[in-house]
Amino acid sequence: MSLLSVCHTTVYRYHRPVTFGEHRLMFRPRDSHDIRLVDTALTISPAAEIRWMHDVFSNSITIASFQEAASELRFESRIVIDHYGLSYPDFPIEPYAQTYPFSYPAEDIADLGRSVERHYPDPERKVDAWVKRFLDNGGPVGTQDLLQRINTAVQAEFGYERRYAFGVQTPVETLERGSGTCRDLALFMMGAVRALGFAARFVSGYLYDPATETGGVADTSLKGGGDTHAWVQVYLPGAGWVEFDPTNGQVGGANLIRVAVAREPFQALPLQGSYYGAAEDFVEMTVDVEVTKPEEG
Repeated sequence: MSLLSVCHTTVYRYHRPVTFGEHRLMFRPRDSHDIRLVDTALTISPAAEIRWMHDVFSNSITIASFQEAASELRFESRIVIDHYGLSYPDFPIEPYAQTYPFSYPAEDIADLGRSVERHYPDPERKVDAWVKRFLDNGGPVGTQDLLQRINTAVQAEFGYERRYAFGVQTPVETLERGSGTCRDLALFMMGAVRALGFAARFVSGYLYDPATETGGVADTSLKGGGDTHAWVQVYLPGAGWVEFDPTNGQVGGANLIRVAVAREPFQALPLQGSYYGAAEDFVEMTVDVEVTKPEEG
């Protein structure tokens, strides 16, 4: 178990005071057997009325409504959690699913169905060709080994980049470019494993990188720290939803703080909203995330 602290600050700046529409925040981690929320604080400027809700995936959503105009809009979330994630766990997969290919039980298909479907076009089957090379000429292959090899290959073969523009690349676009954000790489892996019939879903949250606290250098640091992070969960009978971080080639949730899970990336945006003014009024958006181990005292 690790006690971790997250400070997530997002700031929007404008040339002149503008008014704001509702903003939708996904900052609060999902309490579970591997994450326990200890403390939380949310500061919004200008002042906002807030209400809470759960979305269709049971993610915790904050809705902020504003009355005051301002030239700067600031959101600061501070949380402390007990974290119980494991690194490279040995999945307790049901015997029938330990070797690929396998079929999900009929009673699970109704709930997993849309997580198995592919949602992005691949008319030339480029993603299929990329992922099917891991199938050892079409013969049976160990399920855990297959997924770990795919996860490692994404990290090894694709470059990582930061991009704050709205939206994600399709799996085919990421394959053709050979690079992407953590969102793009997560979506690519989702498309790849869905092409093999696995149920997969998108996860948004935070990454704890121990190197930031021990003076680690860039090539020993995990990619995606200092920002929100995204990765993938794949459903395996007996093991449940298992975490794969293709940006860093890691398996298990030891460094991952899960905030939102969804079928597609647009359903797990950390922050979205609107303002009323001219397009040229907008100056910039900055995001800063610090994940640390609090000092004992």
